[in-house]
Amino acid sequence: MGYTVVPPNSIIELHCLPNLQWCSRQVSLQHGVVNNHRTQFYSQLRDLGAGRNVSLKCRGLPGNVCIDRVNEVDQDEWSSESHVLAVNKKLRGLTITKKSHNPSLPSSDGPFVENDEKTNNKILQNFCSRGKLTDASKLIDIMARRNQIPDFHFCINLIRGLIRIDRIEKASKVLQIMVMSGGVPDTITYNMMVGGLCKRGQISSAIALLDEMSLSGCEPDVITYNTILRTMFDNGKIKQAIGFWKDQLRKGCPPYLITYTILIEQVCKQCGIARAIEVLDDMAIEGCSPDIVTYNSLVNFSCKQGKYDDAVLVINNLLSRGMEPNSITYNTLLHSLGSRGCWDAVDKILDIMNETSHTPTVFTYNILINGLCKYGLVDRAINSFNQMVSKNCQPDIVTYNTVLGALCKEGMLEEALQLLHLLNGSSCSPCLITYNTLIDGLAKKGCMEKAMVLYGQMMENGISPDDITHRTLIWGFCRADQVEEAVDLLKEIGKRGNKMRNSAYRLVIHGLCKSKKVDMAIQVLELMISSRYKPDDTVFSTIVKRVADDGMTEEAYKLWQKLIEWEVFEKGTTLLA
Repeated sequence: MGYTVVPPNSIIELHCLPNLQWCSRQVSLQHGVVNNHRTQFYSQLRDLGAGRNVSLKCRGLPGNVCIDRVNEVDQDEWSSESHVLAVNKKLRGLTITKKSHNPSLPSSDGPFVENDEKTNNKILQNFCSRGKLTDASKLIDIMARRNQIPDFHFCINLIRGLIRIDRIEKASKVLQIMVMSGGVPDTITYNMMVGGLCKRGQISSAIALLDEMSLSGCEPDVITYNTILRTMFDNGKIKQAIGFWKDQLRKGCPPYLITYTILIEQVCKQCGIARAIEVLDDMAIEGCSPDIVTYNSLVNFSCKQGKYDDAVLVINNLLSRGMEPNSITYNTLLHSLGSRGCWDAVDKILDIMNETSHTPTVFTYNILINGLCKYGLVDRAINSFNQMVSKNCQPDIVTYNTVLGALCKEGMLEEALQLLHLLNGSSCSPCLITYNTLIDGLAKKGCMEKAMVLYGQMMENGISPDDITHRTLIWGFCRADQVEEAVDLLKEIGKRGNKMRNSAYRLVIHGLCKSKKVDMAIQVLELMISSRYKPDDTVFSTIVKRVADDGMTEEAYKLWQKLIEWEVFEKGTTLLA
């Protein structure tokens, strides 16, 4: 190993022997010292004749080296992935330039080569603000060769912009120039770079960049690790993912539970619960122990697959570590078992919960009641509702709406109205969904008078009816052959400036024509035209054609003539046009 002390701004020459195809010199400068064994620089020498000497001139600068290549040396292209990601290791502290063989020829770097650092940074700012990312990256490259330091803020913006347009190689080069110039990219920029590499499937490059982060003074965070791990799993590299996370833990990486949980989840999905538990135990040895969130994730996965034996394995492993299931664990099991109608198992879990510190909560009862209602077990759902009230577990609006929906579906309208009365006297207040559920149930049974009472009640309570409320009422009136009441409701809706769908108008017009009340149907058409949500011509023609198709040609003709009279359609236009 040899060192040569070089004062700042001095020039040394390194001569190559003649007739060699490759010339390799390992050169780096730290505070004026040339180290022959730390950093390697390659330059290919082409078309060298016998007896011709080639030299490299190095000018010592504080903290770096500017290497001037002379004679017939072509400029190297540093675009390969291996160079882009390893340049910080191979050329740390080096700035590469090329001098023209003929000084009289213009520089290929353009006018920027003669500018000072401040001027070029102003130009760089202009390029970045105008979105000229390619020009900006070229300028940074020129500045690096001129030993100028680019503005780090613009470097970060440029790197992010290049990544967004998938110019990863250029972004990598700018990133390394910034680091070599003393800049420290932030975590977001590094994470975008890691994400860009992972998107291309360049996992080894992403890991190499991860290692470079800490050296540059920017520590990787949970997003960095998660991005790499997910890419490994997406590419089926399960063993590599497990080994990668173990290596990071051994290097002092914080045992991020989110990352750890993702790892266990993915192993579980691709290799099964038994392998996931093995990895879980291995990670505990490395100092990354699971928490209840990790276990709940495994229980949830097992339940979704319907593999309750696997869920038992997970819970047993949980208990072996001195932990106990929490409400989320039990609720997950209840939801899965209830959705499959396993009510005996549900009862057993409820008994277990009542014996532990995690007694059933309002969320537990909501899961239970919802499952019972879906299976049509309304009586049992009402019993569970009464049970939760007796245990001082107050139902919330979700509980009430679930039971109300089940009662209306079963036609138990009196019970539903009684429950609404109970709701009004509780700490909860009916919401839009509550009223829509009851109005729908009443309309289906033809109880339009009671439905309109609820309609008025909801507006008195400050709840604005929506399109579902209005369509339900109009449909109910038409079904009960009370089309005139539907027309009155349409008029009231129009006065309030509420929007109605064309289907509601079409339903009313069709009902009126069927009842031979064409004059009233024409009034509804007029309502459509005068509304601020005036439909286009195709809507009118569709409505009239629908009336004609149902055998009411005379009524359809009258509607059509009225539309021509109102200049919706031109004179002479036929209904079939």
